Amino acid sequence: MRSGVGLKRDVAGALCTFLLLLGAAWPTSAGDAKPLTAILLKARTHLPDSNFADSVVLVMNNVGHAPMGLIINRPTQVPLSRLFPDLKPLAQLHDKVYFGGPVEFGSVWFLFRAVKPPKHAIQAFEGVYFSANRELLLQLLARDKPMDGLRIFIGYSGWAPGQLEAEIARGDWTLERAQSDAIFNGKSEYPWPAPQSPKRST
Repeated sequence: MRSGVGLKRDVAGALCTFLLLLGAAWPTSAGDAKPLTAILLKARTHLPDSNFADSVVLVMNNVGHAPMGLIINRPTQVPLSRLFPDLKPLAQLHDKVYFGGPVEFGSVWFLFRAVKPPKHAIQAFEGVYFSANRELLLQLLARDKPMDGLRIFIGYSGWAPGQLEAEIARGDWTLERAQSDAIFNGKSEYPWPAPQSPKRST
């Protein structure tokens, strides 16, 4: 698995990174891409890589030359309102930004439900779409219930060609069918960064 730079930073450092995103360039829209196929990967117990321990990852196979995904069960401690301070209605919400993975920790991605295929998004699976388009995200956040069927991520998870297949064969992951309830209604018990165990005195 690819590792990002500075993932050992504390929460305050992570917050600074989030705020810098307000002036950062957003990734190019993938509106012309082919429809995606997606699966859920669940990490085996005690996976050595701390970035993925206890994680559930939505993996999409047709985004690039190799699989990429988003960890869906690791909320950060940063409220959404900190990422978008100019959107005053968000200050009343308690929703958090999620840690999508250690790759390009500084990019913003989001998953959302939609009845019809929207512009500037590609289908992850039935009824759920994937995008990194800033204009579309702001439109979703302007709704009466902005976080209804919407989850926002910082960074993503990526594998080199053939790497994920090898990890699955090794038993690092179990596969499940991608379902929207697992993304939007699932209980997230593994925050990012993971809490540090207290050191024992000698």
